[in-house]
Parts: sequence; C-alpha cells; structure tokens
Amino acid sequence: MALDVRTITAADFPDWIRAKHAGFLRPVTDEEVADEARGRLAYTDFARTQGAFDGGRCVATYRSFAQELTVVGGGVVRADAVSNVTVLATHRRRGLLHRMMSTDLAQAKERGEAVATLIAAEYPIYGRFGFGPAAWTTEWEIDVLRSGLDPHRPVASGPDGGRIDLIDGAAVRKTGPAIHERLRARQHGMTDRDARWWEVNTGENLVGPHSWKDLFYAVHSDADGEPDGLVAYRTDNRWSDAKQPVNAATVTGLIAATPAVERALWHFVCSIDWITTVRSGYRAPDDLLPLFLPDPRAARVVTQADWLWVRVLDVVRALEARTYAVPGTLVLDVHDDAGLAGGRYRLEASASGAAACAPTTDDADLALDVRELGTLYLGDESPVRLAALGRIEERVPGAVARAEGMFRAARRAWCPDVF
Repeated sequence: MALDVRTITAADFPDWIRAKHAGFLRPVTDEEVADEARGRLAYTDFARTQGAFDGGRCVATYRSFAQELTVVGGGVVRADAVSNVTVLATHRRRGLLHRMMSTDLAQAKERGEAVATLIAAEYPIYGRFGFGPAAWTTEWEIDVLRSGLDPHRPVASGPDGGRIDLIDGAAVRKTGPAIHERLRARQHGMTDRDARWWEVNTGENLVGPHSWKDLFYAVHSDADGEPDGLVAYRTDNRWSDAKQPVNAATVTGLIAATPAVERALWHFVCSIDWITTVRSGYRAPDDLLPLFLPDPRAARVVTQADWLWVRVLDVVRALEARTYAVPGTLVLDVHDDAGLAGGRYRLEASASGAAACAPTTDDADLALDVRELGTLYLGDESPVRLAALGRIEERVPGAVARAEGMFRAARRAWCPDVF
C-alpha cells in the first residue's frame, strides 16, 4: 500500500502526537495524548503540520511555524522553523522525510521566508536538505569554591545602583519579554519568543507528558527600577557524609541587556548559600562567563556541540538582511540540489556594513553548496576553514580571504532556545 504524505486535520492530531512521541522514544498513555491534543489544538497550524500515513496510521511527523531570526548587525529575517520531525523505526529509509521537507521548504519559499531553521537531533541528516550548522553551543560547570569569588561578599547587585530580587513565574511572564527583546536586538542567532513560550517555560501552560519542577527566578533591575536581566535556575539537595552542603544549581536561562548585568546575575547564582557547583545551561561558545570569575579555570566545558542549523531559501533577502565586517565584492556560485536558492549572485558590501545582492552572470569568485552558505550565514564559521576542507571552491585567488573578512562576526552566534 502506498504511503500517504499530507497535511493533517484535527481528527488526525491524536494519532500524529502518538507517532511523534514514538519517534522520540517516549511512550505515552491515551490520557496523555488526549491532554496534549486538547492543549495544543489552539496554536497548531495544521496547514504547516504534515504526517505520513500507512493504512490510516500515522508513521512520520513534521511541523513548521513562523519565526524571526536575528542576523549579524541586528537585522531580522523571516524564518521557517522546522520541528517535531520523526519517522517510526518501522518506516525508515522510504523517503518520507524527503517528501515532507521538500513540500515545506517549497511552501516557505513561496511565503517569502528567507531561511529555514532547526535544532538537529542528529548531525548527518539535514545537510542533504541544504541545512548547515550556523551556531554552536557550550555548557560550563563552575566549581564555586574554586572560582575565587569571596564567599563572604554581599550579593552581587550589579552596576550603577541596580538590585536583584527573587520573583515568581507570573512576574517573569510580565518582565521577561522586554528583556529578551533588548538582547535579541543585538545578539545574532537569537529567535523571537511568543507569549506561549513564556507560559510553557514558567510552567503555566504544560500539555502532554511533561515532568515540571518549579524554578527559581531572579530579576535584575537598574537604578530606576527597570528590569534589565533575568535568570532561571533549579537546585538539588545534596549533603556530604560530613554533613556539608554540596548542592548544585542548574541555570535554565540567563538573559541580560548588558554584560555588566550578566556578570551580576552570574555572581548572584554563585553566591547562593549551599551551592558548590553551577551548571550554566547552553551558552554561546565565546560566552563571557568564565572571564566573569576571578579564576576562569573554575569553569570547565562539559558540552560543546552544533545547535542552530540554517537553510537559505532566498539568497538575496538573506544576504542583504545582515551586515558585513569590511567592504568588498564577491560573486558567489551557489549550488542547490532542491532548486530553491541556486544561482550566481553578486554581493557588494559598503563601508557602513550594509550590502546589496543580486543575480548576475559575472564569473564566480567562490563556488559553494547552499549548506555551506547556511553555515557561513551567521558569521560563526570561517570561509578559510571550509575552503581547507574542500567545501568552498576558490575560483579567483584571494576570494576566500576576502570572504573571511566580510562574513565573520566579532562575536559568535548564539541561540538560547530549542524548538
């Protein structure tokens, strides 16, 4: 029997949810499926939710949603965010993902979305669809007792008369969005957060088989009382055989409008009584955290991995949205097996960092696959490195060095969210 790949309906939703959880190896009960279907119904766009069906049973899932992505220089592009991608083990290697992905990316291009994004559960899958790893993530573990911070110091209150207060989830939902938008305006790689994101991540709106443990929240406010930083963390309760506290705090999110506020919040977390270890959560690879400590060696890397993947759908819109470190001109010959973004493009960056991009018939300076363009897009990867790996072809001497100067960003891209 032929496998039917199509957008789903509300009647399909429970079966789709069950297949999604099975694909992620999470057994669920009928009650949990029904609860999740009720809770997600209002915000699920069925026109962007696909399933593969075998004899009426859902065996593969796929969903996308509208997203905004901050790019180098603070500009924003519309993105097609891909999520909930699964194929049951019984139906692997039958082209189901290819069919769902091809449909969604073509529709995203029609809608005018410049890029597609995703967080890859597995590295080898998405390169063949034109995605490249554009932002990486790092997690640190801090040995508080070795950090060099004075255990008898007052709680770090931040710069210029600011203060730190514990708040509840309701206050986070009220103050967090504005802080996030201030940071998102300057941090490339970040994505927007809707009201439901804040509800889910404060335990207000949970559906399905979630195991929620309440968090602690602390907000930093400036001297005028305006919130400008927020940290969420959870703690355990462990004591040594000698009745000494050896508790750990795990930070689930820390955002701040300025580095000074960021420092204050990290120092606060490291000042909590009984806490001897702090896990940072996922941060940018060049995060300032270790250097906020008197002894940076107290922070050791425990995770380093690819995170946000980008697939360019509209080369002109994507490249014109971001800025460039130095002026210059490059003609890029972009190969795209899917036929969505391939072609030859002339990119001209001015001294101000702004750029113009247009199709051209000029000879190419560089040739690359669309997945490499996605990898370069947020300024996190080096064209020189990709050329050394044979993933960029230099057709005019010096073009790779020119691309290195133009595309690289001073700070690394960071996406703090999973979707």
